[in-house]
Amino acid sequence: SVLNHALDSFALVLRILAAVMLILMALYIANWWKGLLRIEALGRVLWRRIEPIGRRLMPVVKVPQAFALGSLWGWMPCGLIYSMLAWSLAVAEPLRAAAMMGAFGLGTLPAILATGVAARRVSIWIRSPATRTLAALLIITFAVW
Repeated sequence: SVLNHALDSFALVLRILAAVMLILMALYIANWWKGLLRIEALGRVLWRRIEPIGRRLMPVVKVPQAFALGSLWGWMPCGLIYSMLAWSLAVAEPLRAAAMMGAFGLGTLPAILATGVAARRVSIWIRSPATRTLAALLIITFAVW
């Protein structure tokens, strides 16, 4: 009972941390606060050591190679990735957390492909203050929920 209660308290702390990270990400997206750039700067130091390993895994020709490269990309200095990692950590269920990160990856795939195909049009729309504000408000709403 004590262990169960302690784990519930720890899970609550992780959920709050994830919500705070989502709110910080939303503030960053809306250009209201750029504090995540400091966190990304810390990640950049680590990324400089990891990125050469990723370069050796390219071009990707085998599934294990793709898995290894994808695992390294999780360390890329990016506030969006860090927010999702914090949220998946708060789940405290490995399979569910993996599914969340997989869904995040799949969810970002269309944006990555669209950027490659229609970079100019997409970038103009994404840079719009109204779009960024709407995205930020949706993320804040989700974080509060």
